[in-house]
Amino acid sequence: MIHPPQSLSPAGAGLLDRRRFLTGASTALGSIAFSSLLGREGLLAADPGFAASRPFAPRHGHFPARAKNVVVIFCAGAVSQLETWDYKPELIRHDGKPLEGGPAVTFQGPAGNLARPQYAFRRRGQTGKWVSVLIPHLASLTDDIAFVHSLTSKSNTHGPAENFLSTGFALDGFPSLGSWISYGLGSENQDLPAFVSIPDPRGVPQAGSNNWGPGFLPAVFQGTPMSAKDPIRHLAPPAGIGRGDDDAARALLGRMNARHADAHPGDGRLAARIASYELAARMQLSVPELADLSSEPAHILRLYGADDASNANKAAFARNCILARRLVERGVRFVQLFNGAYASGGELNWDGHNKLREQYDKHAAILDQPAAALIRDLRQRGLLESTLVVWCTEFGRMPMFQKGAEGRDHNPDGFTCWMTGAGVRPGVSHGTTDELGRRAVADIHPLYDFNATILHLLGLDHEKLVYEHNGVRRRLTNVEGNVIRELLA
Repeated sequence: MIHPPQSLSPAGAGLLDRRRFLTGASTALGSIAFSSLLGREGLLAADPGFAASRPFAPRHGHFPARAKNVVVIFCAGAVSQLETWDYKPELIRHDGKPLEGGPAVTFQGPAGNLARPQYAFRRRGQTGKWVSVLIPHLASLTDDIAFVHSLTSKSNTHGPAENFLSTGFALDGFPSLGSWISYGLGSENQDLPAFVSIPDPRGVPQAGSNNWGPGFLPAVFQGTPMSAKDPIRHLAPPAGIGRGDDDAARALLGRMNARHADAHPGDGRLAARIASYELAARMQLSVPELADLSSEPAHILRLYGADDASNANKAAFARNCILARRLVERGVRFVQLFNGAYASGGELNWDGHNKLREQYDKHAAILDQPAAALIRDLRQRGLLESTLVVWCTEFGRMPMFQKGAEGRDHNPDGFTCWMTGAGVRPGVSHGTTDELGRRAVADIHPLYDFNATILHLLGLDHEKLVYEHNGVRRRLTNVEGNVIRELLA
């Protein structure tokens, strides 16, 4: 049927105007050509291009990556840089003296006098790096490590500071680093989650699931918590349901989901949920084999300390480290490995306010050998060439003891984290704190820079990995961040 012009809408009538039609067509063609040029130059990088039905399909980054996988060893509770990585001989000279011009009160109360490092430091490796005797196994790897001694945080409270390290924001509700990475790159293994978080055997960290949450990203990018002690639950069908019945029920559900998806083609939430259930079905076969450490030879258990009958927490953490290696072997993109749990007066994590030396003796015995063995094991299997290993903590510690105690208060103004492995320049010590270790004074880097560097090594530009939420183009590094080029090989 041909409609007379007067029955058309103004927009429809406009299309009958030959000049307007040609102008619009030329504008549209020009826009298409311009978009193609921008895409070719990598300037349209807001969306990594994942399909809701295949959210973990492997995707290319913004440029060639040096690392394919990441293992983050997160020491919860704020490890003192002064007892581990940041040698300050001036603290020995001023031990027991008040800090001139220092604060009368710190985070948890009145400040006491300056206190020397509670452990001796020794030169290590070809670089002669001074490292504490507290962590001899990790200290032996210093020639392979790139240290940043001048990091700063935006919070001196454990929960918000963990949020800031893991998500780039001190507030709750923002996507974690692992979620951003799995959103941007997907996974090489479609039978396992792209992002796995391994809690400490003693419990979850202070900020809990915020450390592996998806925030406002699609829920499918949330990290999956599991450990050698507590594998993923509910993978097997309930008692009384045979494998054939289970397969038949899944097949029927698949047909019903496909029919519903055909009727609602624009429903990305349904496609993501279907993908999640399909992954869960595949995990019924892949996870039991992954979590079964009985196939590990005795010399590997001994290397990690997983056979240490005298220290149950160390043995359990060692098994978590072996699990992390097995996840990387199978192509899991991002593994978050926690050492230390929630606030407990320093008994369950590195929060050394009152009895620092007594508590650090226990915590270091749990961390040191297993974490060092993980790095050595990745290297001997050829995996360290493609795996980035990161050691981090939410902030550091003050150079003085707290008044009436033998521990240090919170210090977000200068602390140490490090990385090793794929794409990292070995034997680097970048940035400095002042002579007493209180503040970063040279090459100062907020944690935004540290996270931007991790993304960079994975081939992701932190300024282009964005997601629009409530009209705001959000990213891990907010509106800040610079890659720390001195750490790159």
